[in-house]
Amino acid sequence: MESIRPALATLRLSIPRPATHPLYRCLHTSATLRATPLPHPSVPGPPPETPTPAPSDALYRVARKRKQAELLKQAREVRTTSSEKKTLLQKRFWKDVSVKRTDDGYQVLLDSRPVRTPAKEVLTLPPSKHQLATAIALEWDLLMSAQQALKEHYIPVTSLAARALDIQKADAAGDPRLRQGIIAMLMRYLATDTLLCWAPDNVLNEVPRQGLTLRQLQEKVATPIIGHLTTKVWPGVEIKPILDPDSIVPVPQPEMTKNIVRGWLTGVPAIELAGLERAVLATKSLLVGVRLVHEWGEAFAQSREAADAARFGIPEAEEASTLEVRWQTVQWGEVEDTHDVEKEDLRRQLGSVIILVSGESS
Repeated sequence: MESIRPALATLRLSIPRPATHPLYRCLHTSATLRATPLPHPSVPGPPPETPTPAPSDALYRVARKRKQAELLKQAREVRTTSSEKKTLLQKRFWKDVSVKRTDDGYQVLLDSRPVRTPAKEVLTLPPSKHQLATAIALEWDLLMSAQQALKEHYIPVTSLAARALDIQKADAAGDPRLRQGIIAMLMRYLATDTLLCWAPDNVLNEVPRQGLTLRQLQEKVATPIIGHLTTKVWPGVEIKPILDPDSIVPVPQPEMTKNIVRGWLTGVPAIELAGLERAVLATKSLLVGVRLVHEWGEAFAQSREAADAARFGIPEAEEASTLEVRWQTVQWGEVEDTHDVEKEDLRRQLGSVIILVSGESS
């Protein structure tokens, strides 16, 4: 009897019970009444199009290929049309570059057309500037299109020569505004000259190199430059370091020094002034720029002694203007594509200055 009780219990559960049975429960809770649809408001616009049967796979692939072929044909036609309509700025319109000697000096010819300044004037160089004309001709011979000539970094020597001719023209016309603006800019660099900003002696964590601290090394590099300027360029002028050994507050130069430097800049020839402007902008130092221009400038050839092997050139100007940067890169490392690019750009600009100011008598 005990063995058949589970079977009877299973049989009783499997028998369906009427809805009125007390154990009957619905498995849903929705209402028994049907939803009454409400009238939908009218929608503006045309009725939708009659649906069409979808094409078979083969027809769809054929249509897609045909459309792709049409797009490729249109793109080919656009490229052909644009290449035929290239302007003169988008292609090189000259084949040969040459240097021509004229009665007034040298001209650089693109085939038979002379190179002109941004003011549309013929770029005519002095008779003693043959190396300058050759450098300009090389720049234009390396250009791939006329559009590159609109960017100064492609033609640094050409742009510098054009700047010198603009200053020369303004001086000849009696207009002092251009020269005065350049002099005012150069005098501002004297107040924060890189060559005179020596590091304080109490720099923390400073490791001496070659037995010298950073300030001592800066003083060692700056002393011969200052000595040359105070004896050959501005005799008797006092040039003081901008920062004291135990302070970071800048010290201005004496008023007598400012007046003498300003008066000297007023009489500098146009070509040397243009080269000095670029050298100062590149090195952030008026003293380094004056030292470089005075060493290579054709206008200062008589005031210089006989040239020797230890001339002040690009390496010396670079070292004097970037001494602190090189000190830091040795300690902390050099940033790739930053410090090396800046170094090469500085050399390029200093080289263009030497080519501009030097001449046959240099």
